[in-house]
Amino acid sequence: MDTGWVQVFILTIAECVAPAGKQVCQQSDYELQFLTQNDCEFALQELLTLKSASENVIVDRDRSGCAPSARQSEVFKDLAAVDSALAGQDGWRQPESTEAVPQKSTEKYEERLATLKSCEDTNGITPCKIGEIIIEGAAQQVDVWRSDR
Repeated sequence: MDTGWVQVFILTIAECVAPAGKQVCQQSDYELQFLTQNDCEFALQELLTLKSASENVIVDRDRSGCAPSARQSEVFKDLAAVDSALAGQDGWRQPESTEAVPQKSTEKYEERLATLKSCEDTNGITPCKIGEIIIEGAAQQVDVWRSDR
């Protein structure tokens, strides 16, 4: 077993929650990780639907979404190596064998990455790239929340 970098999708939810009967809300962001973009997008839609039904939660849809990223993780040579390393743990289930299929979002990311100049070449003017990472410009944000109800 080695460690390596694996692609994940980060679901970010930016919300403002007000205690019952109050008009001032507390802003918070939280993140969840998913292995596939489809799982991330499904969870995003479910969370947005759930939170929109709440009387005291406002979700900033512009700052909420799924984005590709990578995390360092344990990597195994094959399913047999996974099974031998984890078979004794409670709740262990051997994963299904699936073929890796490039997703459209990955293809779009690769196309965009190929068109960007490195941040070194642009003197830090964004958007640019550092290796395989796309650096976006910092958007100026005003923290004003309102409900569209």
